Amino acid sequence: MGESKTGQAFIQHEFDEAIAVHQAIVEAERILAESHPDKAAKTAIGRMLKDDEACLRQLKQLGGRFGATGKAEEVAAAMQELSETTTKSADEAPSEAYEAHAVLLTMLRKQQDSSAAMAKIAQELGDREVKDAATAMQKTTKSEAEELSTLLAQLAVTIATESGAGAKAAAR
Repeated sequence: MGESKTGQAFIQHEFDEAIAVHQAIVEAERILAESHPDKAAKTAIGRMLKDDEACLRQLKQLGGRFGATGKAEEVAAAMQELSETTTKSADEAPSEAYEAHAVLLTMLRKQQDSSAAMAKIAQELGDREVKDAATAMQKTTKSEAEELSTLLAQLAVTIATESGAGAKAAAR
């Protein structure tokens, strides 16, 4: 269990976690942009990768002001591990890519929550640069999560109906 953090220590922790999770997002996107079986998802993830690399650079720059380096504590470390595990086998079968895609989506949703909190904290502290960056990150991760959610649902349909008439007959 982690130690209780308040004030600057909490802000540093939030940046550390955001950096660590975003590093995992970028790594997952690098792999899935190459190995994803769905062409539309592969293209979307490749496009998202460029934005998320820029976001990661900004998180590191802003977080550095608070002493954050991307230290992965419990939540971020668990997400990193899960992402690494699922992306390793993403090219083995569409169902494995589905799992890695779902984990990527979960990490983006986590970043939405983190960026909302960071924006509120920055607003309270009067830090316009961090507020603007966190608000932009929240919008980007929300948009990416919505797109990946739609693509994930389509991949689920493709996987579920791939065996053709037999799968459709079994569903009736």
